[in-house]
Amino acid sequence: MKKKSILFLSFTALLSLYGCTSTPPKEETIFEYKDSYVGDSGAVGNITRPLAEPEGENMGGLELKTTEEPYGIILNYSPDDSIENSNLDYRELALYNASIILALVKNAEWVQFNFVEEEVKVSRDELQDWFVKDLRDFSEEEELRSFIQGQLEDEEKVDEFFRD
Repeated sequence: MKKKSILFLSFTALLSLYGCTSTPPKEETIFEYKDSYVGDSGAVGNITRPLAEPEGENMGGLELKTTEEPYGIILNYSPDDSIENSNLDYRELALYNASIILALVKNAEWVQFNFVEEEVKVSRDELQDWFVKDLRDFSEEEELRSFIQGQLEDEEKVDEFFRD
């Protein structure tokens, strides 16, 4: 009887120790969706949901263009009536968000932003020529974000991207 109670107590102690040493949940990152495809609406939605929006606008919808190549993504914005937007420059925001999307969505060749006041389309080829780097080569979110932000700090370089 004594052996059974010692065995039971040992087993109970082990169970309680395992319960106390569980690992904390992993922090979610959009890089979980790296190498997803345009046709995966769940992954594309999870990538685009946390991206910055222009002041005075909300993302109103997402369109995935998958019927013919080159595949692309359209983000539609609608006005936020609680905030008045004034002469926004959408270019940096479009470049930043397009860079994130094109780094993570493997077969996307372009991203179009239908902002309230302006439409901006960014292609993978244009971005790669401008950055002189393939954004798909990044393996860490912070490294990618720092790289993009560093490029956007040069206003002349941003202007150069949008020259026809």
